[in-house]
Amino acid sequence: MNQQVAPHTKRRSMQAAALVGVGVMAAVDEIIFHQILAWHHFYDRSTTEVGLMTDGLLHAAELIAVVAGFFMLLDLRRQDALVTGRAWAWFFLGLGSFQLFDGIVDHKVLRLHQIRYVENLLPYDISWNAAGLLLLLIGLYLWRKAKLNEMTNTGI
Repeated sequence: MNQQVAPHTKRRSMQAAALVGVGVMAAVDEIIFHQILAWHHFYDRSTTEVGLMTDGLLHAAELIAVVAGFFMLLDLRRQDALVTGRAWAWFFLGLGSFQLFDGIVDHKVLRLHQIRYVENLLPYDISWNAAGLLLLLIGLYLWRKAKLNEMTNTGI
């Protein structure tokens, strides 16, 4: 790829990778915590049937995000325009953003479901949100590193 990268190419690389990251973390959440461990459904404030339907909708949305994001990344790769460092950074930012949004907004603000239905949720909440924060921090570190590499490679 050329040393001088157009801003829209950087932005497309970041958007595509973030979309994949959000979709992958939604899949991890849905497969492990909704299906395998059966801790909850996406929406637990109704019948089991409604809970299963909402899990199906979440699954459909995550698949659309992953597939759309990968098609965007493949198109950038085909054009030799993928900004790999930024893409990896935003993949992790997408993972962490989904995790924190789910932990704070879905679990606490909207109360769609809890991490687990136990008496003391605090250890689960801390672990869930700490994992999301860690993923965000990894993404921020990689983004900073990618930006510094770009400046070094272009002689800025």
